[in-house]
Amino acid sequence: MIDLEKIYSAHERIKGIVVETPFAYAPRLSEECGCEIYLKKENLQVTGAFKIRGAYNKIAILSESERQCGVIAASAGNHAQGVAMAAQIFGIKAQIVMPESTPLTKINGVRYYGAEVILAGSNYDEAYAYASTYGREQGMVFVHPFTDDAVMAGQGTIALEMISTINDLDAVIIPVGGGGLISGISSVFKSLSPKTQVIGVSALGAPAMKESFEAKKAIDSVSVRTIADGIAVRDTSEITLGHILDCVDSMVSVDDEEIANAILFLLERQKLVVEGAGAVGVAAVLHGKLGELKGKKVGIILSGGNMDVTLLSIIIEKGLIKSGRKMKLTVTLIDKPGALMKLTEMLQGLNANIVHIAYDRTSTTLAYGDANVTIHLETKGQDHQSQIRVLLKEHRYLSSEEH
Repeated sequence: MIDLEKIYSAHERIKGIVVETPFAYAPRLSEECGCEIYLKKENLQVTGAFKIRGAYNKIAILSESERQCGVIAASAGNHAQGVAMAAQIFGIKAQIVMPESTPLTKINGVRYYGAEVILAGSNYDEAYAYASTYGREQGMVFVHPFTDDAVMAGQGTIALEMISTINDLDAVIIPVGGGGLISGISSVFKSLSPKTQVIGVSALGAPAMKESFEAKKAIDSVSVRTIADGIAVRDTSEITLGHILDCVDSMVSVDDEEIANAILFLLERQKLVVEGAGAVGVAAVLHGKLGELKGKKVGIILSGGNMDVTLLSIIIEKGLIKSGRKMKLTVTLIDKPGALMKLTEMLQGLNANIVHIAYDRTSTTLAYGDANVTIHLETKGQDHQSQIRVLLKEHRYLSSEEH
């Protein structure tokens, strides 16, 4: 495990730079899951994620000559912003290599702190390979996002803050990508609160660390695909795997649908914007992956909140459809005056609000004299939608529904 003294030293070093984020009771989530749940809100961190802790700690202990060379990092976004901010504080050059698919919000976040962004590779591991080679050629110091003791010690400061607030947690649930966050946090809990069960949560589309944990040896993935881009790591680090095997009790995974549900739950019920990687712990609890924790006191790390707004809008839209609050219908009408008005009056009678309507009379699947009307409705749940379907059937409308 990570040396506890290094984590205490990191905690002193980052004071005044890093926000001590709230670790607060979550009533709606606790009620939903039957646990006493507390959320460590690193989504409210100064850069929107926990990564500033490790990045600042690493750069703070570099020698003056090392800082003069500048720093380089590879990141899907959050580590990048942490390194960029820390470099700005110390007044040194920073270059960040990010995957080409990185959301614009994270790219702009890095540029805000004055770092140069280089887009290379289709995922973190390809960006890392480019950054490693480029950094050596330029003589820059590479700041690794997880396989670095100083970085892991910085991330472990989260656990010190949690224990100082609540010292009797039964379990702590931590997102897992490369393993730096869980290495630091689990080292603290196993040292100061060994009775606390440490549980890692990975994305199903990035299974390397979970499979490695189960096999007790490093296993790399062929590819990764998940909306949790912050933990979309293809290859397993033997260094962090060693810490995880020493200090972590179990690991589970959640799929993208479960992650999206957790993002929407946190937004609606907890009033928190949390990115995919940050929401995996909540997804695991909401979807019954940790049933043995019923009635226990549980801490969950919300590791970041740098959510791509385009993806968030899609998650919200799909969530409204799944929960019966939106409905999209295509209805075939006889193309004559008053036909559309009759349909809309019927829907009005059921208090279904039309938010969008499109009219098509040229589709090759239509009989001459017919038209397809596609209607987007705001509805009041599944029962309300069932009433609409029954009414359309009673009036002999041919309709199809999009999900």
